[in-house]
Amino acid sequence: MNFEIDEQQRDFAASIDAALAAADVPAAVRAWGDGDTAPGRKVWSQLTDLGVTALLVPEKYDGIDASPVDLVVALERLGYWAVPGPVTESIAVAPVLLADDERSSALASGELIATVAMPPLVPRAVNADVAGLTLLAADGKVSDASIDGQGGAAHDSVDPSRKLFDVTASGDNRPADTARAYEFGVLATAAQLVGAGQAMLDQSVEYAKQRTQFGRTIGSYQAIKHKLADVLIAVELARPLIYGAALSLAEGSSDTARDVSAAKVAAADAALLAARSALQTHGAIGFTQEHDLSLSLLRVQALRSAWGDPTAHRRRLLEAIS
Repeated sequence: MNFEIDEQQRDFAASIDAALAAADVPAAVRAWGDGDTAPGRKVWSQLTDLGVTALLVPEKYDGIDASPVDLVVALERLGYWAVPGPVTESIAVAPVLLADDERSSALASGELIATVAMPPLVPRAVNADVAGLTLLAADGKVSDASIDGQGGAAHDSVDPSRKLFDVTASGDNRPADTARAYEFGVLATAAQLVGAGQAMLDQSVEYAKQRTQFGRTIGSYQAIKHKLADVLIAVELARPLIYGAALSLAEGSSDTARDVSAAKVAAADAALLAARSALQTHGAIGFTQEHDLSLSLLRVQALRSAWGDPTAHRRRLLEAIS
């Protein structure tokens, strides 16, 4: 089976990279964590212009109705640049839950950013304080939701830009394909993890060419070469799994749960290896708040447990193949 993306998809990825490279995303992430979402919303506006927010929205609501493969192409790049906000929830999950809801038009146009809680594996909604729509979904039903309590105290995430909130239903339950929405959430998160892993690998390679020790660049040492090669192999092994899972979702395969969980496990493991190797390559400077690498390190730790942690997906994978 050929998992190569076509020329149009490569151009789409390149256009996302070009836009985000010029957008100073690290500054937007830091501002988002400090409560200033204006720079991050400008980034989202650029994504809207490229059609990213409309990918899974049906055409009747001014969306693109793209394939899961196109979603993976986009979300990997968003993970690479560590775009702030409820990326998985608004771009990949909400369009599935709102399939026949006219508010899908607002998702496509970027006027609306949504977040989602889907207990038990997604018990809290990320960035519910800044999202224009919060959804609570489970067991084939979805309802609008609101933050618990007055003001809604946030639960801190390891990633300061990903504050988590307990939410309760604030509207009537409506039928929704929550099972499919969950698979899209897992797939989108896995794609971002692969992108983050690739970003940290690229940063490590560039730093290894510059940092010297004992009169030589550290990239010339075999131990460093082997460590970075291990990361490259892990990322390259995870990438076809996320595309395979996307094809399973597109075809409505009975193996979708298996394929999506396999992708999430591989992506989480690859990203964690990339994070550890990047920190070892950079040394302590890589984890300082001033260094952009720290943003990816924290994002990976947050996304590894988002939409089901590796243990939950290993269990689901084992059940699927037993």
